[in-house]
Amino acid sequence: MTTPNTSTSNTPITPQPSGTHATAPDPGHGNGGSRSRRSDSTVADAVLWIELLLHQFPELLVELAPSYRSPSAPRAAPSGRGPAPAGPTRAEREEALRAEQAHGLTPSGSRTSPVRLHISDAVRDITDGVIELDEAVHDRLRMPRPRRERVSGRLLRVARLLDRAAADDVLLEHIRDEVRRMARRCTRALGGAEPVVRVGGRCPWCDSVSLRAFPARRAVLCVNPACRCADRACDCRTDPAHRHAWSEGAWVRLAAESGGDLTELTGATADTARREGGR
Repeated sequence: MTTPNTSTSNTPITPQPSGTHATAPDPGHGNGGSRSRRSDSTVADAVLWIELLLHQFPELLVELAPSYRSPSAPRAAPSGRGPAPAGPTRAEREEALRAEQAHGLTPSGSRTSPVRLHISDAVRDITDGVIELDEAVHDRLRMPRPRRERVSGRLLRVARLLDRAAADDVLLEHIRDEVRRMARRCTRALGGAEPVVRVGGRCPWCDSVSLRAFPARRAVLCVNPACRCADRACDCRTDPAHRHAWSEGAWVRLAAESGGDLTELTGATADTARREGGR
């Protein structure tokens, strides 16, 4: 596995316009312009997710590294208590071993806090995901297998290939979806909250102004704890922690029944890097 890096590159991400390598539209079809605009939008969003990941992944590595105390530093013992333990606990030693095996992090001294496994899992998932994405992009574009590189280098390499990927809608959307997934996991591991957007209108079930869009879930929920819908199969009737949700297929009806605006609702549920990175 490629060792994850702890620094970001200052190299700007400037992919060529997607129209440079995109297949020219059929003269008999008028959707060439809309396809080009959609492709440009997907490229721009992919770039923003990559930039967010480049910024946050080193922070994740800092969170992964345990804090250390110099072996020669004296240990302060609180008054009225016995001396502090002479070394790490068994659980801490096991955590350190797992971190060393997975990421090459070798303790240089007596450690004071254990590695958090959810951080370690996120680092491994993102590192493996970036490697697989880099290789998949090169394979799809019929390019030679990419050389070994750190996470930041691979991400920048993928970003520079976005102009070529723009000619392949499936590949371009795959890149955008994967970097979005990894950036979001990085954000969550660092303690970031899921973005929530308030939308207009009243809940059709409880008549309160409690409708909220959750872009990461592509869903709208009623956050009123007392809300109960009429669907006997919905868990909101039996589970106090469950909230009734409207998925994308129900947004038109929701907008009509709530008195809201479908355009506003659709915009609020757009899962964009601008919203994620601007919080």
